[in-house]
Amino acid sequence: MDKKVILIVEDDPRVGESLRLLFKKKGYTIFLASNGKEGLHLFRQEMVDLVITDVVMPKMGGLELLEVVKGLKPETEVIVISAQGTIEKAVQAMKLGAFDFIEKPINPRVLSLLAERALEKQTLILQNRDLRSQLEDKFHFKNIIGKSEKMVKIFELIRHIAPYDSSVLIIGESGTGKELIANAIHYNSPRAGMPFIKVSCASLSEGIIESELFGHEKGAFTGAVASRKGRFEMAHQGTLFLDEVEDIPLSTQTKLLRVLQEGEFERVGGNKTLKVNIRIIAASNRDLQEAVKDSTFREDLYYRLNVVNIKLPSLRERKEDIPFLIQFFIEKFNRKYAMKAKGVSQRALNLLMDYGWSGNVRELENTIESALVIHSPEVLDLQHFPQEIRDFKEEQEAIPFKIGTPLEEVEREMLLRTLKATKGNKLKAAKLLGINVRTIHRKIEEIQGNPLEKRK
Repeated sequence: MDKKVILIVEDDPRVGESLRLLFKKKGYTIFLASNGKEGLHLFRQEMVDLVITDVVMPKMGGLELLEVVKGLKPETEVIVISAQGTIEKAVQAMKLGAFDFIEKPINPRVLSLLAERALEKQTLILQNRDLRSQLEDKFHFKNIIGKSEKMVKIFELIRHIAPYDSSVLIIGESGTGKELIANAIHYNSPRAGMPFIKVSCASLSEGIIESELFGHEKGAFTGAVASRKGRFEMAHQGTLFLDEVEDIPLSTQTKLLRVLQEGEFERVGGNKTLKVNIRIIAASNRDLQEAVKDSTFREDLYYRLNVVNIKLPSLRERKEDIPFLIQFFIEKFNRKYAMKAKGVSQRALNLLMDYGWSGNVRELENTIESALVIHSPEVLDLQHFPQEIRDFKEEQEAIPFKIGTPLEEVEREMLLRTLKATKGNKLKAAKLLGINVRTIHRKIEEIQGNPLEKRK
């Protein structure tokens, strides 16, 4: 990372030199000016991140310099120092956009901390500006590829519900793009300029999830050496995205329900009630109604989250989008790796269209990236893809059934063929058949318990 640049404007040579040495020791690049006019000249010439200026100086005073700096480059932070510390000057400086105002004699430790905070704020402003400039391309549906009827309906639904604060529940298998949909909702809403905070609930253990969500006070538990904001506070005025919401423990679900109902909570170990104004978007790869039936998810919380329901189709359910996705990923990795791949052969496209894609769009993206990086072809062909995908094609032979074949026999044959195609992977087989894994296990037990099956 480039060194931050600080411009010090001070007419007292001793003070100016002491400040120069203070910040030089901390690794900053320093420019020193003896008055506002000289400081402005340096500011115009150099890429300055922070200005520290005295108020009373010849030729141009600090407040005048502050006003000009903010007019030229608003993201530049300015700290004003003065031996004539009055409330009026402090108020004037803050109105003109100063980061802070401190009096002489200068406390080096306090000024250093102020400078660090000012530079952190400036970095955040620049990052947010860059992000805003990317939003149009990154989140306004251009990164969510799909021309199938199901995806077009989802796009229309997002555009319709984005302006409102209603909770949204996104259901879809892993890799279907739930986070992209959540991003699109947020960045097409009135909250677009505010935080979008993601929480991966499955990655948080039961012991720390409350602290992560709601924050904690100092001493709330062993290791809590300082107070800490939780994700709800971080998302204030913005959107909180709860991914894999089904993994939130029941004890924490109660507190989550309260936030949804009342907009308030307490930090772990705290008594002060905090208010937040946020929109909740939750996502799950499981049917939460099943979790409610299993008593692992609160029914009242489910209904609070499920005000708007978005069901994302698996890639198997929108295969007509696969050619568009493949081309999108080829172009993406051409840019990323400076490649010149043109496309995919017809037989390779047929292969990719027939494959099951249990990992959905994410698996397809990883497959395209891997093929391009390993082989660097001009045109992707069969040999560029993993044996697992090529073998899957060979398993797609027709399964003949006579009219009148008992349904139980049809189900058994379909299950066994699918398990063979997935090399015994029950999770993949369940996704391909559109049933849950428990049903797969039950069907296998039924087959194994069939006396006729045992004789085979």
